[in-house]
Amino acid sequence: MVRTGHRERHRGERSGWLRAAVLGADDGLVSTASLMLGVAASSASRAAVLTAGLAGLVAGATSMAAGEFVSVSSQRDVELRDLSVEAAELAADPAAELEELTGIYVRRGLNPRLAREVAVEFSQADPLAAHARDELGQLPANAARPVQAAGASALSFAAGALLPLLATVVAGSTARIVLLIGVTLVGLALLGTVGAALGGANRRRAAARVVIGGCLAMAVTAAVGAVAGTAIH
Repeated sequence: MVRTGHRERHRGERSGWLRAAVLGADDGLVSTASLMLGVAASSASRAAVLTAGLAGLVAGATSMAAGEFVSVSSQRDVELRDLSVEAAELAADPAAELEELTGIYVRRGLNPRLAREVAVEFSQADPLAAHARDELGQLPANAARPVQAAGASALSFAAGALLPLLATVVAGSTARIVLLIGVTLVGLALLGTVGAALGGANRRRAAARVVIGGCLAMAVTAAVGAVAGTAIH
């Protein structure tokens, strides 16, 4: 009996936007919290801390979006260039390209006769798609998407940066630093867990990794802020 309706849950198609989103949220949370903590450690006013956090949110979100767009656009340019070269080669010598595709399938374990049949079938349907997939390793689900990556980075950075800002808004003057640190650590743990769940990785390990990194960043920034505040005053 042939099974129907079977679906395997793979996560490779999420790699582009997931990487950008997780990186953006982690960077937004850690960098904004560290910036605000450093300013707070210098004995600055609540207004100064909030202003620094808001400036960090806007600057970081726009910077992340621009950086992702430029980076992923470069990757996409390479992909399109490879496709154009392959299209030109197919137009110039389709027989040689068919032999090349046959050789790829032979190296993957098919016998030469079957490899030739498979290459012919794929080439009749869409030769460029066959070469893009099996020669260049380009899959539509994994194609570089600059706008998607930029948007995911900007939105996720802003979402991460909002946590320390909201914590500072609701906290009193005495509990400001404690609540800022606590909210940031909880946010980092949740971020690591969610990212691991979406990507199918170990949740505890991912959460521990981002929490430890965030602690180090906040500790260094707070120390610098405290020293700078003492020196300036």
